[in-house]
Order: sequence, then C-alpha cells, then structure tokens
Amino acid sequence: MSRIVAENISSANTSNNSSQYFQPSLELIAGELSTATGPSPTLGQLLKHVGDARKEATGDETPVHEVLVNVTEPRPIPFVLSFNNLTYSVKVRRKMALPGFFRRRGGSASADAAVVGNPLAAGDSYFTRTKTLLNNISGEARDGEILAVLGASGSGKSTIIDALANRIAKGSLKGNVTLNGEALESRMLKVISAYVMQDDLLFPMLTVEETLMFAAEFRLPRTLSKSKKKMRVQALIDQLGLRNAAKTVIGDEGHRGVSGGERRRVSIGIDIIHDPIILFLDEPTSGLDSTSAFMVVKVLQRIAQSGSIVVMSIHQPSYRILGLLDRLIFLSRGQTVYSGSPTNLPLYFSEFGYPIPENENKTEFALDLIRELEGSPGGTKSLVEFNKSWQSMKHTRDSEPDELGLSLKEAISASISRGKLVPGATNDINSSSMIPTFANPFWKEMVVLSKRSILNSRRMPELFGTRLAAVLVTGFILATVFWQLDNSPKGVQERLGFFAFAMSTTYYTCADALPVFLQERYIFMRETAYNAYRRLSYVISNALVALPGLIFLSFAFAMATFWAVGLDGGLSGFLFYFLMMFASFWSGSSFVTFLSGVVPHVMLGYTIVVAILAYFLLFSGFFINRDRIPVYWIWFHYLSLVKYPYEAVLQNEFENPTKCFVRGIQIFDNSPLGVVPSAMKVRLLQSLSNTLGMRITSSTCLTTGLDILKQEGITDLSKWNCLLITVAWGFLFRVLFYFSLLLGSKNKRS
Repeated sequence: MSRIVAENISSANTSNNSSQYFQPSLELIAGELSTATGPSPTLGQLLKHVGDARKEATGDETPVHEVLVNVTEPRPIPFVLSFNNLTYSVKVRRKMALPGFFRRRGGSASADAAVVGNPLAAGDSYFTRTKTLLNNISGEARDGEILAVLGASGSGKSTIIDALANRIAKGSLKGNVTLNGEALESRMLKVISAYVMQDDLLFPMLTVEETLMFAAEFRLPRTLSKSKKKMRVQALIDQLGLRNAAKTVIGDEGHRGVSGGERRRVSIGIDIIHDPIILFLDEPTSGLDSTSAFMVVKVLQRIAQSGSIVVMSIHQPSYRILGLLDRLIFLSRGQTVYSGSPTNLPLYFSEFGYPIPENENKTEFALDLIRELEGSPGGTKSLVEFNKSWQSMKHTRDSEPDELGLSLKEAISASISRGKLVPGATNDINSSSMIPTFANPFWKEMVVLSKRSILNSRRMPELFGTRLAAVLVTGFILATVFWQLDNSPKGVQERLGFFAFAMSTTYYTCADALPVFLQERYIFMRETAYNAYRRLSYVISNALVALPGLIFLSFAFAMATFWAVGLDGGLSGFLFYFLMMFASFWSGSSFVTFLSGVVPHVMLGYTIVVAILAYFLLFSGFFINRDRIPVYWIWFHYLSLVKYPYEAVLQNEFENPTKCFVRGIQIFDNSPLGVVPSAMKVRLLQSLSNTLGMRITSSTCLTTGLDILKQEGITDLSKWNCLLITVAWGFLFRVLFYFSLLLGSKNKRS
C-alpha cells in the first residue's frame, strides 16, 4: 500500500532542502528518549523532539502545512479508528390508546391488550418506551480511506457519526471507540478531529477567502505567523476547488452568492483548516446535484489521502461517488446489514440469494432490497444474521496478522512531523495536557470575533439603518406630539406620559437584537464544540461590537426629543438624559440578548420579549405609584427595567427646587373646578386663603418639582444611582447570557 510523505508548500526553493529536517526518524527519536528518560517515551517527549528537529532546521517551532504526494515505499498504517458494539437507546413517549368503550364499535382490542395485558419491557413505563437507535455496531476506519455509512432515513446514519465524534453523552452510549487501540479522551478528540454538520452554517456577507481566513485565525496555532496562515488558506482554497469563488460572498436568501456545492465545500474547509487527523461529516452531499456531490466527495478523497481518516454518512451515492469510497457500512434500523469494501457487494448479495444485476447501481440495489426486507414480516433479521456469518467467514479467511500499526503517541507525532497542523502542540510531557484547550489567548479571540462581526454587519447596513430609522421616527413623533411642553399642571402630566413612553420605547426597539444570536446560534455551537474560541470571548466581543451602535442610537433619540419637548436642565441635563438613554439601550439589548440564548425560536422570543416589557412598564410606577402597588407584586416593581430609567429622567427634569409647576389658581386645573371662570377661581382662592390663614395669590407657587417627585413616590434613589443600577442590569444579563451559552450549547445527545 503506497503511503504519503510531505513536501513543504511555503517555499518552492527551500522545500527540497528542508524536507529532510521535517522528517525526523521516529525510531531515532524513540531510541534517544529511551537512553535519556527510560524505555517508553511519552507523547509529550516525542512532540518536543519533533519540535526541536523542526526548530533546528528553520528556527521556527511552528509546523508548516505541507502538500502531500504519493511515494511507493510502504509504511505501517499510522491511524486506525475502531468501534466495537456501539449501542444507543433513547426514551420516547408512548402513544396511549383509549379504553375500548371510548373507541368506535368494531375497533380492535389489541391496543388494550398492549396497554393492559402485556408486560412492560425492562426500562419501559406506561408513558415511555425504549427505542434502540444503534444495536451492536462495530467496524473500523483507516487513514487514507473514506468510510461511508449508508441506509434509509431513520436507519441510524447520523447517530453513528455522532457516536464516533463523541457527541453522545458518556452514560448513554455503550461500547467503545479507540484510535490505534487506545481510548480517546474528549479533549484530545476535539483537537485532532473535525465535525461537518449537514447544514451549511456560514456568515452570509463574508467571502469564501475571508470565511476560511477567520477559521484559520481561530484554529491554527498562535505561533503560526500571519503569512503562513494565509498560505494555508490559499492552499486549502486550491484543494477545495474554490479558486474562482474565493472573492465571492457566501450569500443567503436576500444576497446572491456562491453555489450550493461551493457552500458545502466552504463548510468542509472551515473545519479542516487545521488539517485534522479525523474528519466526520453528516451527509455532506445532501441537497446537491450529482456533479456537485461528486466534487465534494472528490475533495474528501484528497483529504483522506493527505493522511486523515474520513467518516461520513451518505444517503444514496451515485456510481461515480461509489468509486471514491473505500469502506461501506449499511444500516437498517440501527443494525449492521453489510460492512466491507464496495467491491465485495456483488459477492455478498449473491451469496445471500439476491445477485445484483450487471447494469444496476450496487448501492441503489442494496438500499432497495433493505427497504423491501424492512417491510416484510421478518424484517432485516435474516440479512443481519447473514452479515454476522459473512464477517466471521471473512475473518477466518483473512486470518493473517494485520500489519502492525504505530501506537497513538507515535502516530500523532509522525503526523505532526509530516505537517499536520495540530493547534498549539506543547512540550508538556503529560499526554493529557500536551495540547491546550484553545489555540489562541483570550484577547486574540475577542479581536478576531469582533472583526468578523463588524465586517459581516458592515456589509448589511440595512439592518442598522432600519433600527436607526425606527428610533428617529419614534423620536420625531414624540417631539411633535409633546412639542414645547409648558410648566402648567397639564404640562407635568404630559411630561410624565412622555417619559414613560420614551423609556419603554428604548426597550422595545432593542427587540431586533433577538434574531442576531439566533441566526448565529448553530455557527457558535459548531465552532465552540471544537474549542475554536471561548464562550466568554464571544459574550464580551458581542457586547463590545454592540456598543457603538447603541451610543449612536441613544444620541440620535436624545437629540430628536430633548430640546423639541422642552425638557429642563440645559446642557448638563441633556448629557444625563443621553447617558440614561444609552444605559436603557444597553440594559434592553443585554436583556434581549440573554433571552436569545434561552429561547431557540424567533417568534416565541418576540412574544416573550413583548410580554415581559409590557409587565416592566406596568410596574414601573407610571400607571400606579409604588406605595399603591399590592405588597404581593412589589417585588416585580423592583425588577422592572423601566422603573430605574423612568425615575432617573423624572429626577433630572424635576430636581430644581426653585422651578414652580402650579401657581395660584392653577391648583384647580386638574379638578372639576378647572372649567369655572377665572374670576370665580380667584374668589375661591381668596376663600381658601382666609380658611387656611395664609395669603395665597395668583403668583404663589404651590407645587415645585420636588413636590411632584414626592407625589410620584420617587424618593428612594438618586438619579445617579438609578443610572448605575440600569447599567448593572445590562452587565447582569450579559453574565446570564454567558451561563445560558455554557449550559445550553453542549452539542451532545443525552
């Protein structure tokens, strides 16, 4: 079997001269370590010597990506992924049948017997039953080859891929998965493998080249220079056949972009940017035409030949695609009905009694036969049993010992020495910590995430433009409705209404932040599943990117309303009003962002946001004063996000003790006496003065701004405390958003 060696792509002039240094003999390394440290070198020590050999040759410890070419010299197979007796069951809700006297006459009593008479299976209950998705599945995949899992819908194709990729909780999956005979730790598997989902989860307004470059920034070692990362991206573009589409945006429903086949290859590219040792793919050809599907599998073949194990599920491969596959596993309702080479399919089904016609697609015939057997009374039990006997006979015929492969330590070291870009390999002798959890430091992740988000948003200015237009239109309407309010009692009531509506509007306009994360949710889950970046980095960068827009919206709304409405305080009053608007936008945006991390659906999220904001406004103190709220609801008053901005802007407006809002006869304006003539009001005021024993004239100030604040029950907190509490709410919701991501994006089946 011909194997592969590496040739450095970074410099055509130096590749031949330096390749001898990039191929350190593992036997020599092991011998040196045996002399220095004992008979059994650890993987960390092997990695250290590989790095030292590379550093001596180039002065750089960073592994350089290399193009792989075939040579005729055979070499032991470095990687074998084996899985044995994989079994996975889930609890599903049992369909409850009505008692016989509720059903129509003539109905069968078998359902009653099933519910009442038949004993329950182990682990079942009257409400749930156990459904087996995988039943003792075994097999192996080797590097340089493609293992394809085939079967009808519901046969367990995606489940077996998830099982191998460690996407099923440990307690739920039975059996074992090993690499070169050694169990794979979850942390190790995340670094040396990649998982390509069935859906193409990409940012629509980034080009193909930018998408792959951002993936390189996340996944490649921090010690790799920017120029080498760019070279890796350019080499990958050529490997994926995307050169003509490199400068084209990905696109979505509203923006024209690359084709479906190109999107799928980009999805594969972002997960293989670090040249993983194992690549899992869930139906990579789904939804593609035959030509695009063939090109995708052809790319996968080149990836396998570069020294990777490729495991994928596929629904129904064409004749050309079948020629690219090395091993097949056919599943039927979670059981193996065939496992082996595509070339053995005709012999297998011929011995089973169903020979494949010469001019018929072998996989189509096999899948049609499996479906036919599934519909028969005996099901596929006969085919499952035949496969077991076939496999035992095959192992008897091929009883010669297999070619001895390398251990996992030696194989990974050899892979790194050939240029595999395992991110962040260190010299730690502890094999469990030989590779750090993340390829980049915290600050680097934040910079790259922020840059990507800003670039994607800049190319969709209509989103921010729509939000700005909504704020300006709302501000214009409020400014014209509440134009230049006076200092009369009616003016006071109108001010209260303006502030309540303005503060609640800032929160309602933040609802458009809801779909932002919901659109990125699955991209985030895919990237964090393999430690592309920390969740905390995403949360902080998400907040930082949102701040400039919130500042601009706050300033626009403040400018549109403050002087037009005739609010008090001058320049200092405007600055506080602007700060309070910004704090409101900040806390509202954080609140909606937190909900987007909890609620997975846009429409459900909008419903919840609108309802909760309505409750916040109800308990803010505008409709009912704090001292009038029932004691059993007072807790909601203090949880209301609208309460604190509302009280802050009221204090900003009415804190001047010398400003008067009710003088003399204006005391009657908000009463039934407000309609009587002014002369009568003067006489009533004189009578009131005589009764009270104090002189009250038409110019006597009866109500100041401080009196209004007392009437509204705003006496507990200063305006600056309200501002700080509002800002603190925003930070609290960002922390809750982080925990929602931490707990809600495990990427594993239970």
